[in-house]
Amino acid sequence: MHTKTLTPTAGQGVLLPMLFIGLMFFILGFATWLNGSLIPFLKIVCELNNFQALWVAFAFYIAYTVMALPSAAILARIGYKNGMTAGLGVMALGALCFIPAAKSGLYPVFLLALFTLASGMTLMQTAINPYIVCIGPRESAAMRISIMGLFNKGAGIVVPLVFTALMLSGMERFSEPAMAALDAAGREALRAELAQRLVFPYAAMGAGLLAFMALIHFSSLREPELESADASASASGEVTRWGVFRHPQVVLGALALFGYVGVEVIAGDTIALYGQQLGVAHYGVLTSYTMGFMVLGYLLGVALIPHFMSQRTALLFSAVTGIAFVLGIALSSTTSSGLSQALLGWAGVPAVPDTVFFLALLGLSNALVWPSIWPLALEGLGRYTAAGSALLIMGIAGGALIPMLYGHFADAWTPQRGYWVMLPWYGLILFYALFGSRLRRW
Repeated sequence: MHTKTLTPTAGQGVLLPMLFIGLMFFILGFATWLNGSLIPFLKIVCELNNFQALWVAFAFYIAYTVMALPSAAILARIGYKNGMTAGLGVMALGALCFIPAAKSGLYPVFLLALFTLASGMTLMQTAINPYIVCIGPRESAAMRISIMGLFNKGAGIVVPLVFTALMLSGMERFSEPAMAALDAAGREALRAELAQRLVFPYAAMGAGLLAFMALIHFSSLREPELESADASASASGEVTRWGVFRHPQVVLGALALFGYVGVEVIAGDTIALYGQQLGVAHYGVLTSYTMGFMVLGYLLGVALIPHFMSQRTALLFSAVTGIAFVLGIALSSTTSSGLSQALLGWAGVPAVPDTVFFLALLGLSNALVWPSIWPLALEGLGRYTAAGSALLIMGIAGGALIPMLYGHFADAWTPQRGYWVMLPWYGLILFYALFGSRLRRW
């Protein structure tokens, strides 16, 4: 079978493509981390419990699993630049689907809009991740990927602030005591009024995505040059369909990524919901806290790896601190104390209950997991590298399933005790750092 591999584009400057791709990573981050503020909002609009509200995360992240292979097939037919354009178009369609969802107030329509939005993001992710490798020398690709991560997570700091300013003013009218004082018709009218707040922001997002789609389409971005991989394939032998599963480092790496994406989504997407339930006045911006610590983690990784810290050591640090912070979430006070006030006050950031502060700190633990697992998992795969990469991408499904598990236990127990579900996943990451990444045979 004739296959092709990407090679760096010759003769093309790096700065302009980096700017375009950076903006696309920012857009992806904006759409992704909007969920953290959207979940408590839709919980009120659609009258949901915790488990039902976290279908937002499921509908969003399951698209990465469902649409990954179709996206690869689309790119093979239309190319990488056209793939970016098409991805932005599908994202715009998903954003505009929020208008009929808000008009109807039907939760399944919101979930369909989220799935459509994430499907466009999957296509765009499939195009821009290899593109960022190709626009410059291979030896500096890791630096470019790190910069893109900062764009992505930087959007996670901005979006809750924007959402709060546009959507969450005057929310005392929609509190549980205020809603309980109304009759059924009054509550329905108030929820409909709240849902209407989504129309303008998502209409503006759709228009912005369409404008950026046109900009990319007419830009000078070139299709990356491709070279035939037939010779290398024949030299390395026949690749069997299930051969990748003979390599434990990538199979276990995919499981570790499954757990990682799940706990990352819990830390980013449930913190606002948790803050709302604890009575934190500024709960809509709490996702910014998690993303702020995640950006700090990225910066530490750029500064320390590989000169002062190996990738395996970074993963070990992530697992150990993750376990410690989960214990802090589950066992610490649900009221503000001197801990968060001392550590956040110097930056002019409002203090939060200790348990919420430990949840935000998971952003620091999570930042280096993805960059560390990928090179460890793909090491020594040779001709199975492409299959291993696809297997790792499937791990994103953890972001769809594990938060649902948290939602179930948050309702069955308490929201604070529900965070115990994260502990075994950080234990799995710890096992992978110490043993799993070193295995070469079962």
